[in-house]
Amino acid sequence: MMKRSLVLSSALLTAVLVTACGAPATGAVLLPTDTAMPFSVPTLSSVPSPTPAPTEGMVQLTGAGATFPYPLYSRWFYDYAFVDNRVQINYQAIGSGGGIQQITAKTVDFGASDAILTPAQLAAAPSLHMFPTVAGAIVPAYNVAELNGKQPLVLDAATLSAIYLGTITKWNDPAIVALNPGLALPNKDILVVHRSDGSGTTFIFASYLSAVSPDWKSKVGASTSVQWPVGLGGKGNDGVSGIISQNDGSLGYIEYAYAVQNKLGFANMVNAAGSTVTASVQTTQNAMNDFGTQMPDTLARLIVNAPGKDSWPIAGYTYFLVYLNETDCAKATMLVQLLHWALTDGTQDVQSLDYVPLPDAIRSQDFTTLGTMTCNGAPVTP
Repeated sequence: MMKRSLVLSSALLTAVLVTACGAPATGAVLLPTDTAMPFSVPTLSSVPSPTPAPTEGMVQLTGAGATFPYPLYSRWFYDYAFVDNRVQINYQAIGSGGGIQQITAKTVDFGASDAILTPAQLAAAPSLHMFPTVAGAIVPAYNVAELNGKQPLVLDAATLSAIYLGTITKWNDPAIVALNPGLALPNKDILVVHRSDGSGTTFIFASYLSAVSPDWKSKVGASTSVQWPVGLGGKGNDGVSGIISQNDGSLGYIEYAYAVQNKLGFANMVNAAGSTVTASVQTTQNAMNDFGTQMPDTLARLIVNAPGKDSWPIAGYTYFLVYLNETDCAKATMLVQLLHWALTDGTQDVQSLDYVPLPDAIRSQDFTTLGTMTCNGAPVTP
């Protein structure tokens, strides 16, 4: 098997940026200074070192964007180090908003986003295309000392949107109590946590709230960055996870894998069918299946508030952002080969890291569109 060298670089390793808006007036809020990574990447001491890459013909790919899929992408890029020794990958997990900006400016070779690009964003980047790679769940994670070791909290669309609108401020609010007859909820302020950076995770979460709450849709809406009515902001999924883990009474939205790997409790949700469901690979796949496998030409679709009785309501795809009209033919070839590998051999890592692989029909649409890539007018062949 061929091997290659790899550089993995992530903005998740930087300090958490925190902003305050409507935070509780009493009590110190702890901010994470060294958040644990939500996954494990083998080190050179635990695996064979890749064969040194040849200097001649070496290609460097740089990417930037979403933190949502970073546990999986870091695994993919590491594993791919033992597939092809001609390419070196550097991925900066700076959030979907930053990834969209950088790929639009062509300062990176590929972007990554959980947010669906707007018509204006697509117009600003001719030939840029979205390629779904996997799907995942967003969960309302919480840290309430009185609920440690107890059954999971239950929330619904009305309570979750009211918490983020600032109209529910206590854990023992009657609306939350009514959903949780088996729990003794404390008379304690809810410390609301959200993202401070441009985020596809925010886009999916805010899209769900917009779908279920007319007040949220009219007052806040859905985007990678919104004007939060209340709460503290953390940078990246890891930053939000860190604030939750270090602050009693907190609640925030994070990607499912981050909650599992950081052992954070997360709420069950009452979905559109009125069923109480738990986030999992299966319930996320159910949500994906509810919307079918025939994607629009953009290959992008919202899958929030799915109608199925066994479907998780806050789910979304994450996407590679790649230009279909490339000018660097060596990089174009490597991008096509990387995406082909990720969507075939790379799928063995997907479920073990708590993501949902694409159905064959959607992967086929990815491959068909990827096959239209050109470089200086000529077709790109893997």
